[in-house]
Amino acid sequence: MDIPAPLQHVLKAIRPVARPRLAGGCVRDWLLGLTPKDFDIEVQGIDFDDLQALLAPFGSTDVVGRSFGVIKLRLGSTDYDFSLPRRESKRGAGHRGFAVTPDPDLNDSDAAARRDFTINSITFDPFTRDIFDPHGGRVDLEKRILRHTSPAFVEDPLRVLRAFQFAGRFNLTLAPETAALCRAMTATFNELPVERVWGEWDKWAYQSAHPSRGLAVLEETGWLMHFPELAALRGCPQDPDWHPEGDVFTHTQHCCDALVRLPAWQEAPSSRRRMLMFATLTHDVGKPSTTRQSEHQGRMRWRSLGHEAAGRPIADAFLQRIGAPHTIIECVRPLVVLHLAHHHGGGDFSDTHIRRLARKLFPSTIDDLCAVMIADSLGRPPLNGSETLVLIEKLRTRAHQLSIRQSPPRPILFGRHLIALGQKPGPHFTEILATAFELQLDGAFHDEETALIWLRNYLTMSGMHRS
Repeated sequence: MDIPAPLQHVLKAIRPVARPRLAGGCVRDWLLGLTPKDFDIEVQGIDFDDLQALLAPFGSTDVVGRSFGVIKLRLGSTDYDFSLPRRESKRGAGHRGFAVTPDPDLNDSDAAARRDFTINSITFDPFTRDIFDPHGGRVDLEKRILRHTSPAFVEDPLRVLRAFQFAGRFNLTLAPETAALCRAMTATFNELPVERVWGEWDKWAYQSAHPSRGLAVLEETGWLMHFPELAALRGCPQDPDWHPEGDVFTHTQHCCDALVRLPAWQEAPSSRRRMLMFATLTHDVGKPSTTRQSEHQGRMRWRSLGHEAAGRPIADAFLQRIGAPHTIIECVRPLVVLHLAHHHGGGDFSDTHIRRLARKLFPSTIDDLCAVMIADSLGRPPLNGSETLVLIEKLRTRAHQLSIRQSPPRPILFGRHLIALGQKPGPHFTEILATAFELQLDGAFHDEETALIWLRNYLTMSGMHRS
């Protein structure tokens, strides 16, 4: 394991008096062949005060987690958690209702038993390179199985949502006995504060490699019921000619998996990843309320007319339910409403059409919309959506030529231009500038010079020109 040099120095200082071991996610990721990012260290054979005294010379220590036996050490710009082995016992409701007792002499098996899943209960000695795996986590990791470590799993409802995001991130299948425990815990969902719910959805959204696996875990555990906007997708029919993959929930799973395979998602920062994932997840939430059978092209078909607009308040409700920041909701909303824009107008993407589309999409962009459209098209196996992909590429290329792929058109004319032409500021400025921007979108002018020509003519025709 490639351990950062500053952390190695600290571990060497601890070793003569205690037993430091790397624990949790960094060991799991290393065994999966991934690069560990967050290093947690469990230190055996030392009490809290002595550990703090050892760590203090290396950097700033935060003992806010003292009651849990945790010290946060800052080395440069990175924080590391140093913890003592501990016992936990349930004392109250929710994931916070635990009494914690640090125990430096706790054996490996008991110390690891408090962890949620076997794959997170593995520890690693950085000096002897021994792996301590008392609960069989390494075998489960090789088989891609997510299994609870002990019956105490049921004491913390957050662990079900952790199962959801771990499954999506690492392509894991829930062990049957763990799924059964989760189903027995469905009533405990309301014990979770919304910020913790968001924390797990957030990790699923921007870190998943197989997001459909996470959604499958929600369904398998019965916890999908807590997100009714998504639960309604299961069983909502689609026309098999267009959607041979099945119902809307299955389609959505395929779309999310298709999204994470796109370079546009893989190369994006986390903020854009999560936004695109939630837009893809919710793009068809309007279908359950709009899907009807009707005659079309000489036969009865399932159709969902108007589901794009119908999906807007439903997507909003879901994102608010899980605690999504308002900035994400604002970006997802236009992508849901406009995700079929490439099918309107027969693919005739005029300059005016594209400018107005970019404006409607704000604060999202045409590049964002194209990513969601592509995921939607690829989420219909075995159909490859080649004709649709050509339309999307045509839209993206034309937007690139107009320099509005990544931002909407900006007004050319402002109040200062009216003032320069002798106009006194007042309410009429708003009407004039709004008219100017609409005509700019229509292509009446493209730069400041031609815009000023139009403005002078407009003021003259309106009897307002003063110079």
